[in-house]
Amino acid sequence: MANLEKLLKRPSTREARLWKPLGNGVVECYLCHRRCIIKPGRYGACGVRANINGKLYTLVYGLLTAANVDPIEKKPLMHFYPGSSVLSISTTGCNFFCQFCQNWTISQLRHDEIYGHQASPEDVVKWALEQGADGISYTYNEPTVFYEFMYDTAKLAKKHGLFNTMVTNGYMTPEAVDELGKLIDAATVDFKGGGNKEFYRRFIMVPDPTPIFDTLLAMKDKGWWIEITNLVVPKYGDSEEDIRKLAKWIVENLGPETPFHLLRFHPDYRMIDIPPTPVKLLEKLAKIAEEEGLKHVYIGNVPGHPKEHTYCPRCGALLIKRYGFFIEEYNLTKDGRCPKCGYKINIRGEPRIKSKLHWWSII
Repeated sequence: MANLEKLLKRPSTREARLWKPLGNGVVECYLCHRRCIIKPGRYGACGVRANINGKLYTLVYGLLTAANVDPIEKKPLMHFYPGSSVLSISTTGCNFFCQFCQNWTISQLRHDEIYGHQASPEDVVKWALEQGADGISYTYNEPTVFYEFMYDTAKLAKKHGLFNTMVTNGYMTPEAVDELGKLIDAATVDFKGGGNKEFYRRFIMVPDPTPIFDTLLAMKDKGWWIEITNLVVPKYGDSEEDIRKLAKWIVENLGPETPFHLLRFHPDYRMIDIPPTPVKLLEKLAKIAEEEGLKHVYIGNVPGHPKEHTYCPRCGALLIKRYGFFIEEYNLTKDGRCPKCGYKINIRGEPRIKSKLHWWSII
């Protein structure tokens, strides 16, 4: 407890949101679906929320590990203000324990390992405006764990005409989504292994991914723009049945024009013995997702692949040509239609394509 009490003096330590006392100094955090019961002097599973003297605190308020200007397509958000740029920020910590995490050097740090560059919401909004960014993205590690800073920053960003996006594992509770309300404009929700329960238990230490679907419905009710990604892990998380099931759920609950991204796995962290996902496997799974009715299926982490592009679902015309995270051609009409057949494409916001993106980082 002594070390935790010292943390109270740090500017990155703030009383948390979304918790309640249970008596005898014990608290319940209901920010994510783990709903941790935390005794005095102990941390939640994320490692960055702690019970200090019977109150729950976040230890990473504004303690940033990254602040970079990125293209929106890196999130990936392909149908949300195409070509725009976002100031991306992160802290340490995560409520998942992915054995394959590519950002493990920040996401898997907990307790005494946390570090960062101290910043305020005003700093972040100022940086975004100075660099000509169109919005702010809460990403790299799971933004749920720095919820309080995200909330305050998103609220200020809105006042300055910036949009807000999240890249999230989707384990945030409906209560958290409800509180964020209209502050968040778009979310990329990342599935792993097709949403297979055993995969989540074995490789992520999450007992059940089912609550993610409840959170997606809550996001939809709030009017957030949603795109879905799924990391395809060879051998362990590449089931055709799981992809078919996930695609069907998306079609039935979020709509057939919801963008769906199949991401190529690369060996990292504790799964360096698994090879990258074969491209032919990704192509096969993409076809299965399309068979289930999804109209915009992308293949990610394979620069130059034809499924980086956006095509007209009706006539097949090439509408947006990309390479990696950058747009090379934009062929939609001003009202977002296919110029050949007039099909209305499901895209939110006007394109903000920049001839040259200024890559910038403070950290």
